[in-house]
Amino acid sequence: MKTIIKSLFFALSVSVLTSFAALAEGNPERPATAASFKSGVYTTTQGKLSIALDKQTGGTVDVRLKNSEGAIVYSKRLSKNESTCRMRLDMSELPDGAYQLEITNGVEMTKQNVTLSTKKPTMPSRLVAVN
Repeated sequence: MKTIIKSLFFALSVSVLTSFAALAEGNPERPATAASFKSGVYTTTQGKLSIALDKQTGGTVDVRLKNSEGAIVYSKRLSKNESTCRMRLDMSELPDGAYQLEITNGVEMTKQNVTLSTKKPTMPSRLVAVN
């Protein structure tokens, strides 16, 4: 009888500890507090991508640039204490194609589509010669 009570008590204590551990872990992907943010994205005449980001302190914000296959080609995390960030990405080394800029605080996400294409040089259609 004592061994049955001990085994039941042991099983109950293991299940309670497992439950508490699962509740304590929570969802690591979702932040406890999300900082609201405003962003502006534009291109420069030099072919660079400028990103202006203003956010509240107290939460992190992630900036990611993904290629058409979903691979991350650039990533930056703004810390809880940062409130503004201005960055300029040099896109000259990236191949032509479709990219997506994602800015997220873990709850809200802003997506911007970016297309890179290189103009092909054109040859003059007429030749002027002096004899």
